[in-house]
Amino acid sequence: MRRHVIVGRYGHGDRSRLPLGDGEFETRLDLVAGDRMLDHGIGHALSDLVRFGVYPSEMGVDVLVLASHVHAADTRVSRTGESQDGWTRELRLIVPVSDPDRWTAAVPIFVRMLNFLTGDRWSLGFRARPRRFARVAPTPPGRLIGPPFNDLALFSGGLDSLIGAIDALEAGRTPLLISHAGEGATSDAQTTIFDALKAQYRTNPFQRLRLWMAFPDGFVRESAGENTTRGRSFLFFALGVFAGSGIDEPFTLKVPENGLIAVNVPLDPLRLGALSTRTTHPFYIARWNDALTALGVAGRIENPYWDKTKGEMAAACTNGALLRRFVPTSLSCAAPTKGRWQGLGTQHCGYCLPCLIRRAALLKGLGPGADATVYTIDDLTARALDTRQSEGVQVRSFQLAIDRLRARPALAPILIHKPGPLFDESPVRQASLAGVYRRGLEEVGALLTGVRTQPG
Repeated sequence: MRRHVIVGRYGHGDRSRLPLGDGEFETRLDLVAGDRMLDHGIGHALSDLVRFGVYPSEMGVDVLVLASHVHAADTRVSRTGESQDGWTRELRLIVPVSDPDRWTAAVPIFVRMLNFLTGDRWSLGFRARPRRFARVAPTPPGRLIGPPFNDLALFSGGLDSLIGAIDALEAGRTPLLISHAGEGATSDAQTTIFDALKAQYRTNPFQRLRLWMAFPDGFVRESAGENTTRGRSFLFFALGVFAGSGIDEPFTLKVPENGLIAVNVPLDPLRLGALSTRTTHPFYIARWNDALTALGVAGRIENPYWDKTKGEMAAACTNGALLRRFVPTSLSCAAPTKGRWQGLGTQHCGYCLPCLIRRAALLKGLGPGADATVYTIDDLTARALDTRQSEGVQVRSFQLAIDRLRARPALAPILIHKPGPLFDESPVRQASLAGVYRRGLEEVGALLTGVRTQPG
């Protein structure tokens, strides 16, 4: 294995010598395209925000620049080839920022956050930007009226973010929706839903900020790419903070995610590490809020649906008729293009973990027959599902978890602590998380009634 260092550089003239440790392997991340424009989609995001009347702060730009380093390391350093245990990488970032002292004081928070999120060992260093780039954010004009947005929310193209957007718009809010397009199917879903919402709410001036950031194969020399992308929510949250820093008053970045997925209790002991993501876990969100305080950024991150199952979110959506219309357009599947090997287009498989939770939620929230989504396996009860194939693995794991909790309901308050610490949450909130975990599994249990699984 090798220890990788991603070194950010502001332009070709940024050549300050930065010492490497023994066994460290350096990759240069050029942050500037051409003479002045920030690269990797950051410059385009800046231009889009200015077009909306939003002027991010220098600290906001720094947050997104840090995220570009994290995204590059997370997606381009192979776990199998660059770690001793096939999973845990040693990753160091050297990031040029506007205020190195303030960033350095926040290092312990970010290291703890990233270690928890991706399961790697991160090390962060910050240095001053070159003098020529001391200021990169556009100067806001003198104005009496600020941007029109009074709501800020992540918008992934999934069912939860669709419900969040509908609820905000029905409440008369004017959201700025935040999207990261990592691959074509997700990007298409985001755009289709956004356009449909614009057609539905014609008089509301809400907008969407969209960032495309991807690093090419071979960006990190002699390392294969990585497809686990455990750090993807760091980029997503950073983009929201970047936008929020340009809103004229303290902001709340909403992360619409049902409580079952947010806590993400492993379905079986083997899922605790590599197969259990933590992208919206309460501990992770709490560390972001600590970091924003340390950086002096006037904003917070909150999940408004932390105490609801996905089915409860669907049932309580403030425009259920519209939700029914848009459901088939939303995208929840973990791998919506895997059907191409069968000659199929982009669609939901129907049997991965997010597909099962989605199907259960729509059954619970909208009723039988209301889900018009096309699934590769449409009828889960038509035949026994093979637990040695992907079609049966998640189903069987859910069955085991449901049976375990039905047999011992008192396990719920214990199991919610498995994915990560909950010391930031009050006893009342911890009890609510145990309740949403219990109800979420029961939702899936209703879907799986009559479903059979067997090996082979």
